[in-house]
Amino acid sequence: MSRWNNTNVPDFILMGLTGSGEIRVVLFMLFLLIYLVTVLGNVGKILLICLDHQLHTPMYFFLTQLSLLDLSYSTVITPKTLENLLTSTKNISFMGCFAQMYFFVFLGAAECFLLSSMAYDPYVAICHPLYYPVFMSTRLCCALLFGSYLIGFMDSSVNLLCMSRLHFCDSNVIHHFFCDIPPVLSLSCTDIYDTQILLFIFAGCTLMVSLITISVSYVSILYTILKINSTSGKQKAFSTCASHLLGVTIFYGTLIFTYLKPNKSYSLGKDQVASVLYTIVIPMLNPLIYSLRNKEVKNALIRIIQKREGSRQLK
Repeated sequence: MSRWNNTNVPDFILMGLTGSGEIRVVLFMLFLLIYLVTVLGNVGKILLICLDHQLHTPMYFFLTQLSLLDLSYSTVITPKTLENLLTSTKNISFMGCFAQMYFFVFLGAAECFLLSSMAYDPYVAICHPLYYPVFMSTRLCCALLFGSYLIGFMDSSVNLLCMSRLHFCDSNVIHHFFCDIPPVLSLSCTDIYDTQILLFIFAGCTLMVSLITISVSYVSILYTILKINSTSGKQKAFSTCASHLLGVTIFYGTLIFTYLKPNKSYSLGKDQVASVLYTIVIPMLNPLIYSLRNKEVKNALIRIIQKREGSRQLK
């Protein structure tokens, strides 16, 4: 913190997603719509799961937490992006930038390991169905959730500690639409090589460890499904994990494209498109991915509507 107090940069300027006034207005309307759908979708899914007792299972426990993370994740990035699309200054305070960076890393890392925890649920359900109530106990679910948040906290704290060693004294223009680590690092007037290597290792470990865990689970699931004789049994098993697999593919695909490649430069090109996907679009898509093809969610919604209609008739 003492190094930050000695910096010559009082604030930063977020230059990402700039363009003509008409383009900024279109982007503002599009991102505002996406954010509203994100809030409504995730809050609605949380309320639906909480209100319907038949959804009080390990899978929906994790889905509730995923919605909470997606909602928080989007809120860290989108409101400031919307503000900058309408203003000409595009400033963000020094501490505000580092706070955004901290929560972005914390929530992103926590979501990576939450998705790993969610992969364990279909693995147990398909590969060890008789032991499902024992393996997927409430204590284990809470432990997996706590571990996801703990890893996110440790990852973001290490990132913050590394960034606190840097000194910013020249340019304060960030060529991105939020305070991501690589473009902020590029503004430092001190040697950043060791910091870059350390942060790359931590980002790589976070992504690869969680992705390997998911891959091992799905290899076991696929092996078990292939041994099922009936076609209907195979289809039912595939449908159990299809939504999660789709969500994982989209989320990890954009993260790996953005962070796990050498000598990348942030611009208004492919990297920023990928960043828009995983910071703004994916939090909106997850409630749709996990709900639209889910009969249990649809049935729960019907039950709640029928209860409300029944209570109105009684009144």
